[in-house]
Amino acid sequence: MCNNNEVNNCENCIAEILKVILLLQQSVCQNDTCLQTCDKGYLGQNCATFCNTRPIVLYTCSSASTPLAMPISKDPSITTTSNVFRLEKLDGNCATCRVLAPNDNASTTGFPYTATNSFFTINLNCVCIIRCLDDTFVDTL
Repeated sequence: MCNNNEVNNCENCIAEILKVILLLQQSVCQNDTCLQTCDKGYLGQNCATFCNTRPIVLYTCSSASTPLAMPISKDPSITTTSNVFRLEKLDGNCATCRVLAPNDNASTTGFPYTATNSFFTINLNCVCIIRCLDDTFVDTL
């Protein structure tokens, strides 16, 4: 993915976008006007909107047409999965994500997702597509 021969200095483009998302989630709002892309400089529709999460969907290189889905619970008897995640940590090309579950009270709260205690770490070299969803507020982080 790099245009140089120094493999050790080669950064994954997905990792670079995730770095921006993580910084935004950590510092919530910057006065910036950018395109509505994954790496726009603020969370929400504008800087006045209070959002703390840019939900993402990941597609692996082996199944680019199907989004990655992970369990919403650590309990093995609960088999429900979600393909919507919140980036929690980034270490080089390794990303730790929290699984977000659909919010049963979305019509009342206006927030489509709730945080779970289900996490996973993925090697970003295995990710070929990242899709960003509308910025939102996720309670109980």
